Amino acid sequence: MKKAICLLSGGLDSTVSLYVARSEGYSVVALSVEYGQRHFREIAVARFLTKKLTIPHYFSSLSMPWKGSALLDAEMKLPKDRDENAMSAEIPVTYVPGRNSVFLSLAMSCAEKEKADAIFIGANALDYSGYPDCRPEYLKAFGEAMRLGTQAGVGGWKVEIKAPLIKLTKKEIVLLGKKLGVPFEGTYSCYAGGEKPCGVCDSCILRAKGFREAGVPDPLFSA
Repeated sequence: MKKAICLLSGGLDSTVSLYVARSEGYSVVALSVEYGQRHFREIAVARFLTKKLTIPHYFSSLSMPWKGSALLDAEMKLPKDRDENAMSAEIPVTYVPGRNSVFLSLAMSCAEKEKADAIFIGANALDYSGYPDCRPEYLKAFGEAMRLGTQAGVGGWKVEIKAPLIKLTKKEIVLLGKKLGVPFEGTYSCYAGGEKPCGVCDSCILRAKGFREAGVPDPLFSA
């Protein structure tokens, strides 16, 4: 059976991406990264998800002591109550420098060892946050760099970086997750990391919009 390494934060997008991999017939291995982020609520729900699915789950821990993001530095304020126009105007302070490059490098190392056929990432180019490392051209270029820079790649091994949500709206992601049976109550998207989502950070606002437009109740808010 073909195998995939799935980057899993425990958020909505990464979880739906993992379920897409399963629906496409991959034997999935989850990889979560603890990188000194503001909170670990997503990591906790990632553990819940993989236990529910009874799939292998790797954890990698690293530090980014230079910070440079509101997700790494508690002294920086998270954006609140912004509309979509404000979100799309500039790259926000929640952007973590080089994060997807770091994550994909770890996933590629794992994939080489596991002899995986694909890496799944929940990157989304239509998300209003506008992160530059969520663009299709970046993912294509990164995959080529890893092919050139790995022992297995030089020997002919090919691993595809797959971003099944890259061109989907949040509404479409929610509808796809519903179709695939994603346990939405087992996902967490809030930047603040409280016991309940704050409802006012960019991530909460975009998630709420997706569920609202899809006509699907979000169990994190309806509970």
